[in-house]
Formats: sequence, C-alpha cells, structure tokens
Amino acid sequence: MTKNILIVEDYELTRFGLKTAFEGVDFVGTIYEAESAEKAIEVFNNNNIDIVIMDLGLPQMNGIEATKAIRQLDKDVKIIILTSHNDEKEVLNSLKAGANAYCSKEINPQRLIQVVQSVADGAAWFDPSIAHIVLKATTNSPAEDTENNSKKYDLTTREAQILKLMTEGYNNMEIAQMLFISINTTKAHVANILQKLEVDDRLQAALKALKYKIV
Repeated sequence: MTKNILIVEDYELTRFGLKTAFEGVDFVGTIYEAESAEKAIEVFNNNNIDIVIMDLGLPQMNGIEATKAIRQLDKDVKIIILTSHNDEKEVLNSLKAGANAYCSKEINPQRLIQVVQSVADGAAWFDPSIAHIVLKATTNSPAEDTENNSKKYDLTTREAQILKLMTEGYNNMEIAQMLFISINTTKAHVANILQKLEVDDRLQAALKALKYKIV
C-alpha cells in the first residue's frame, strides 16, 4: 500500500529536492507540499496524508507547533523532523510534540527514503548526531533493575523481547522475521505493550523503556 507524503519546508529549492527524491519510489503515493505550518495544516485537513516531513525553522508558526497541531488532528500520522537544528531543547520538544523521527538535512537522500519507509512501518529513528541528546534525556532518572521493572509493568518474556527490539528501532515486519512469528502476532504484542506501559505510540514506549530501564 502506498503512502501519501506532505513535505513542509519554506525554501522552495529544498522542497523541490525532497519531492524529486521521493518521486517514483515504490511505497510513495501522492506528494503534497506546504511552505508554512499554516498551509501544512490546511493541506493535511483536506487530504489523506500518511507521512509528514517537517522542517523546524518555519515562518510564524514553527515546526514544533505544527507537529503538535497535526498530531492532535491524527494520532496515527507519522511525522519526521528534517532540519539543520540539533539544539537539545528543540530535539526534546520535537519528540514531546509527537515526532516519530528526527533527521539532519545533511542525510543522504537514499538513506532518508529508507528512514521514511521504516517509520511508515512503525519504527522510530534518531539521527546519530542527536542520539546522545535522547539518551541523556532518557537516563537522567534513577531506575530499579531491569528484571524488576519488567515485572512491574507485567510484561511477558515475549513482550519484553519485542520492546527491546522496538527500542533498537526495528519495525513490526523486522521483529516478526527476527522472532519467527507472524506480523499479526507482532502487532498484537505491540498493542499489549503500549497498553501496559500506558503510552500512545511506539516512540513513547521506546523512550519510557530506556528511561526506566524496563528492558
């Protein structure tokens, strides 16, 4: 099934380059464009969009505010931050706003396509340049040992195993193949994990697992 993409970027040349990179890619359907957050919200409201590629440095409403607004409209949409910013505050605020991935604009186009497909399949992804920020944020709080925390959340052995793979960035299909189980079984386990951890999505589950050393 193809995925419709919305590119939110105020520089026309950059938008053109991104659109060109995704044209003809097998999993990509319609490609929409917006030069501002306000336009992005309008386009999102009027079309069936699966993935948003969001710049942070937008005029007026910024990319973080736009991410929050779009996430409120659709909790299932995948939002990928693509920016030259790697400020700690902006990185963490982007994740809190509901971003599924954070990429540097220096990323290779082919690698970006791989990241987008992986996120579309349910994975979370952090650019190596900001990974230390995420790890710092998720290891500031004291935690009990892994075994006790896993039991605290009533995770089964299989659920703990799948959660660990989720924190490592694997999507449902990859997890299913690695554990020799069906994709439907994997999805059922992931749904149980989200419920037990009391989180809304895979990214929140992965961050919580790292922060409290659940796996």
